[in-house]
Amino acid sequence: MGLDGFGAAPHAERRNGLKVYLRIAVISLASLALVACQSTTGAKPGSPLPASDTHSSVQTPVAQASGVAAIGYAAPALTAETRGYSELVIDMSTGRELLELNADAPRFPASLTKMMTLYLLFEEVNSGRLSMSSALAVSAHAQSQPPAKLGLKAGDTITVEQAARAMAVKSANDVAVVVAEAISGSEGAFARKMTAKAQALGMRSTRFKNASGLPDAGHVSTARDMARLGLALKRRFPQYSAFYRARSFEFEGRTFEATNNLIGRVAGVDGLKTGYIRLAGYNLVATANRGGRRRLVVVMGGSSEKVRDDRVTALLDEAL
Repeated sequence: MGLDGFGAAPHAERRNGLKVYLRIAVISLASLALVACQSTTGAKPGSPLPASDTHSSVQTPVAQASGVAAIGYAAPALTAETRGYSELVIDMSTGRELLELNADAPRFPASLTKMMTLYLLFEEVNSGRLSMSSALAVSAHAQSQPPAKLGLKAGDTITVEQAARAMAVKSANDVAVVVAEAISGSEGAFARKMTAKAQALGMRSTRFKNASGLPDAGHVSTARDMARLGLALKRRFPQYSAFYRARSFEFEGRTFEATNNLIGRVAGVDGLKTGYIRLAGYNLVATANRGGRRRLVVVMGGSSEKVRDDRVTALLDEAL
């Protein structure tokens, strides 16, 4: 009997009706309690982090997909903390975490995003749908992207290899859009493909909204997810590792210097990707190899380029 009819029930039925009513009320209260618990699970931006996010050394099993351990994740927050700080150090040989600070807190990845754009581009090459010499068309939308960029013009073309080098070395936003449109037809469709691939790689707290990492409130990741992506990129496509350690890139008579200041300056550093927007602060995923010991370091939310670079260097020195 429904609750709407309970008050009008005949006297003979009221005892059974009361039992039904009480049973439904108990279920309803339990459901409300569950919803309340779920709604308070994720930390709000700016709120104190749980004890597990304090600076600590941890040892976590290896995940097969990318080499970064699959540990418990909270539901991803909708927005990241402005200039929130995180760091993570990974043993690249085993995928084990050596040190972490706020590694699961939501952050703006900025141009670390281009690691995923590169990942999907290399998948296209591996599948045969594109080759390294394939010509990619430049649209008006790609031309309109803000710096950093190559300065491509609508109607121009750029090869896949040039595009990969431009993103890896110069972090070119116009090139990221060229790649997105070539693969998916539009940047929006490509962003959905990026997010789907992120989920497949176990990057459960990552949502992509564009191909470059330019500001968008919903474009969110974590240090742990960026480490997972960096490892997957290096492990699945080792043939392109030289792109990330190049100190410069030449295109149409111009030389573009690498945005990663540690390459050639810090012993063993061989990649991987920088990122900066005002919302994020200064980000860097760096890989290094010293004497056969390989480490990956993620720093997100550095207060300046120098502070970020100095911290990554110190973490590498400590871990190696």
